[in-house]
Amino acid sequence: MRTTFGTLALVLVLAGCGSDKTNPLEEVEGCKALAATGVLECDNGTNLRDLDLSDVDLSGARLVGARLTDADLTDADLTNADLSDATLTYADLIAADLTGANLNRAYLAGADLTGATLRGATLTGAFLTYADLTDADLTDVDLTDANLTYADLSGADLSGADLSGANLSGAIGLD
Repeated sequence: MRTTFGTLALVLVLAGCGSDKTNPLEEVEGCKALAATGVLECDNGTNLRDLDLSDVDLSGARLVGARLTDADLTDADLTNADLSDATLTYADLIAADLTGANLNRAYLAGADLTGATLRGATLTGAFLTYADLTDADLTDVDLTDANLTYADLSGADLSGADLSGANLSGAIGLD
């Protein structure tokens, strides 16, 4: 199956990441699966805008500085992924598993993380303005110095979360 995103043609191939869904990142310029481990790695700043990565297994992926604006990561497995400095503006991360993920300094403005699992993830200095974290599992998450201005935290589990220095101005759902 061939899908075209602007001038970038992606051949969808099985990535060997443990998912039945094919992984379109294997054929993106700047991305490769490391031979020794099979872990996906993309060069810093790789443009992955608007990609459909829903249900894709990206566990352990190294997506440092990746540009994932408007990407669909619904139900994606991003366990232990490195998304530090990544741009995920308006990305759909509904029910995504981000357990143990590194999202330090990630830009998640307007991202939809409804029902996402972020247990033990680090979001130090992350920008989550207007992010929807409704019913998200934020247990033991490090949100030190994160910007959660106008974020929706309704029903989110913040047990053990570190909110030191976090900006919660206008955030809703903090009872």
